[in-house]
Amino acid sequence: MARNKETLILLVDIGPSMHPHLDYAARAISALVQRKIVHNKHDEVGLVFFGANDTDNELSSELGGYEDIVVLRPIAVVSEELAQAVDQFSKEYGTSDFMDAMVVAMDLIVKKCAAGSKGNKRIYLITDGESPVKEPEEGTKSEQVELLRNQLQMHNIILDAVVIRLKGENGALESKASQENEFLLRSFADGTMGDLVLVESYTTLLGAVKSRSVSPTTLYRGDLELTPNMSIKVWVYKKVSSERMPTLRIYSDKAPLLDTTATHEVKFDIEYKSSVDLDVSIAPEQRIKAYKYGPQYVPISSKEEEALKFRTEKGLKVVGFTDKSNVPRHYFMKETNVFVPELRNTRSTLAISCLARAMEAEGKVAIVRCVWRAGQANVALGVLTPCLGSDDSVADCFYFNNIPFSEDLREFAFASFKDRPSTQQPTRLQQEAADALVQMMDLVPYPGQEFLMPERTVNPVLQRFYSFLHLKSVNPEAAVPPLDKALQIIIQPEERFIQKVDFMLQTFKEQFQLIRSTQTEKGGRKFWKDRLGENEAALPGEDLLQIEDGKPLTFEFLTGKKVEQVGSLNPVEDFEALLARRDSDQWVTKAIKGMKKIITDLLNSAYNGNTYEKAVTCLIALRRGCVIQEPCKSSLFPLLLFFFTFIYVLFWRMEPTFHPCLHKSQII
Repeated sequence: MARNKETLILLVDIGPSMHPHLDYAARAISALVQRKIVHNKHDEVGLVFFGANDTDNELSSELGGYEDIVVLRPIAVVSEELAQAVDQFSKEYGTSDFMDAMVVAMDLIVKKCAAGSKGNKRIYLITDGESPVKEPEEGTKSEQVELLRNQLQMHNIILDAVVIRLKGENGALESKASQENEFLLRSFADGTMGDLVLVESYTTLLGAVKSRSVSPTTLYRGDLELTPNMSIKVWVYKKVSSERMPTLRIYSDKAPLLDTTATHEVKFDIEYKSSVDLDVSIAPEQRIKAYKYGPQYVPISSKEEEALKFRTEKGLKVVGFTDKSNVPRHYFMKETNVFVPELRNTRSTLAISCLARAMEAEGKVAIVRCVWRAGQANVALGVLTPCLGSDDSVADCFYFNNIPFSEDLREFAFASFKDRPSTQQPTRLQQEAADALVQMMDLVPYPGQEFLMPERTVNPVLQRFYSFLHLKSVNPEAAVPPLDKALQIIIQPEERFIQKVDFMLQTFKEQFQLIRSTQTEKGGRKFWKDRLGENEAALPGEDLLQIEDGKPLTFEFLTGKKVEQVGSLNPVEDFEALLARRDSDQWVTKAIKGMKKIITDLLNSAYNGNTYEKAVTCLIALRRGCVIQEPCKSSLFPLLLFFFTFIYVLFWRMEPTFHPCLHKSQII
């Protein structure tokens, strides 16, 4: 048996308590078989029912007992016949004793696989666990469980069990038999390195029945170099790997149907022709790569391209350590890898554990330069984040994530909503409605309870593809079927879930009302006259835009507008206009502060003294205004001190005609 080949027994409970679940159990088993046909076509699969009306198995014929167990299909290479056989399960009314069924399944595997054969041997059990296990004729039930578990371990058979426990909205009480069976199945699964999954929905059932257990392969084995004189032996694995769609290829039907050696593959040959003479072919040695550089193409030979390649040596080097806050999560690129100690290396395990715990205590992460294999074209830069084991049986490790170089960063600075005016801020009721909606639609309402568990949620795209592929193989004219109800829950919210949050949705809708904006015709022109109100006509000879108070917008109106601050265009005129205003006492103070700011800005922004003249003029105007208003002279002292310090050296380079403007009598 090949190392990656698997011998699998599908052990399905079809007793009375399983009748409501058989349709979805058949879909889950069918999906498993369909994937094996595509990805693991050499695997061997058998199908056994227990809880049936009849008895059909070798152990019953040889030894007696083992009733209500039917071997529907002996172990054989997975095929379309098996896929059609598991499309629908019959509902029968026998006793459902999973212990006897496990013995029958183990006997089939032992007889099929020779001693010492390689490959995985697995029993996949699907039941609801509601039927009690009968008492043995000899010994106790605990002794029988221990004996069967030892037999499974001796033959390297793994038991994976799926127990269906659907719960309504108010939950459901577990029977005594189901609790006992769950305990027994958990002991079997733990003893054989298997898995026990409690299914609470049909969606989870589809994801729990997995076609294969993918053995992890190392991405890197070697040293993690901390310093030139200190390194740690590590192994690197991929934490998550996405399952891709099967590759669709072009096949030929020209070969005879009965020819078993035909591959039906279509091969392509590429031939290069001369642009001058299309009948002349270009030999490979006459072709050369060229790279576009501006309007021209620059030829680069293979030798030159090889010489330009960056030569790298395999290895991992720690560049340094930094705070976790310096590496935000949105910098992470690609998938996550896991750094674990070298297998059976105690020194490596201790070193990784000490380093991870020290980094966790200090709140640090490590920046690592990575070359996974010799001659790799690109050098990766990543961050190591410590991950401490949940208990003593789980070793400490590191999570690795690729981070970008400076050329890869795309920074987009968005303005904060806090800086927006109050009219663009959400109201208290709007914020409360949004918070309540998010809280009600949380998929993890309580710790440890999750509606859509990632590890138990099947990919709806792949699931539907395999189902349609099987349907198409049976009937080439078959149309695409509608989406399965169990898959609709994954891509659309469940109806009962929507009903719970319906009130919150209505409240949110009321707080955020959408108002349709009036659409203007694109490309059209509008003149001043067209912008007047529909019921308002312009006076004869006065084609003017109206403002809010009804007055026409004229040049005199714009020029006659009162000054409210000192501008940089005409600061002296604005300053004098503010001092002349008598409608409030605040204008004097505002004028002096504004002129001070203008003078300071003119001095700070000066280039070779180009704004000195304007600054001096503003300073003289400020002095005169202060004399008229009789403010405290000490208010000008800081400004004068800054002014003289700033231009002490550069000011006297100005034209001599400007020097007298700083006469003592004018400033002091």
